Order: sequence, then C-alpha cells, then structure tokens
Amino acid sequence: MSDDTNQVKIANPGPLGLLGFGMTTILLNLHNADIIPLSTAIVAMGIAMGGAAQILAGIFEFKSGNTFGATAFSAYGFFWWSLVIIWWFPADRVSSIEPADGNTMGFYLLLWGIFTLFMFIGTLKHNRATQVVFLTLTVLFFLLAISDFCESAAIRTIAGYEGIFCGASAVYTSVANVVNNEFGRNVFPL
Repeated sequence: MSDDTNQVKIANPGPLGLLGFGMTTILLNLHNADIIPLSTAIVAMGIAMGGAAQILAGIFEFKSGNTFGATAFSAYGFFWWSLVIIWWFPADRVSSIEPADGNTMGFYLLLWGIFTLFMFIGTLKHNRATQVVFLTLTVLFFLLAISDFCESAAIRTIAGYEGIFCGASAVYTSVANVVNNEFGRNVFPL
C-alpha cells in the first residue's frame, strides 16, 4: 500500500514556459518588424525568460512525465541561449570561428522550423490555442530563414509582425491557463 500523502504536487509549468517564450518572441519580433532596435533588453529577455524560464519549465515537465512539454520548453529555452551566443560571440572575438552570415542563419532557422513543424503535429492532440502557437511559430521560423537566405528586409519585417502575433498567442495561452486554473472554469477559451 502506497502513501500518497508524502507526494509533493507540482504546479503546471506550462504557463511559465509559454510566458517566457511569448514575451521574448514579442520583444525580438518588435525588432524584426523594425519597431525597436536590437538592444540589451532583448538579449536579457532571451537569457532570462526565453532561456532560463523555459528550461526550468522543461525540467518540471520532465518531472511530471510530459514528454511534449519537456522537449518543447527545454529545446526552445536552449534556442534562445544559442541565439544570444550567436549575437555575443562574433568572429572578431574568436578568430578561428566564422561569424554567422545570412546563409548560416538561414540554415539555423530552417532547422528550427522543421523541428517546430514536427512539434506542431504533436499539438494536434492539444487545445486550439497551443496549435496556434506552434503553427505560427513554424511559419515564423520559415519566414526568418527565407529572409536570411534572400537577405530580404521586407520578408524579415513581415516575419516580425507574424512573430508578434505568435508571441501574443503564447502569452494569451499562458494567461488563460493561469486564470482558468484559478477560477476552476474556462474564463478564457483555449
């Protein structure tokens, strides 16, 4: 006979991961849409909310047995850290490594787009809001890859606005999960 009274209940880490992803995605895509410059605010958000908060959420998803959430939050958390590393360590600091040019960044973003497409397929068993987040993220990665391959500022701007919507959909999904849980009913539809 097991004693369940000693088991610690873990809160749903999904809203934290979605919030970290959403806020960071909005901020970076305000830059991609040419609304704000790339600044330390975006880098800091990428390290803290985009990276650390999502990785933390991913670890707790692993602990709760949620393979999808663990993979998504951990992978995208490390995406943000890898992006910050690309920005922080250009070739002039490490002479034997070439900087990431448009072609390299295109392939980098294309690989993330392909991964995200497969993760989107996994969301077909989830709620509609989660499907929107992953579908728009898939489109965002492909648009950003195309903009880097073609060196197109116009496509990057379009991607920026699409990315703002993607990030906002993640923030909405996060807030809806928190509010719905607090009220014990669907206040915000998912």
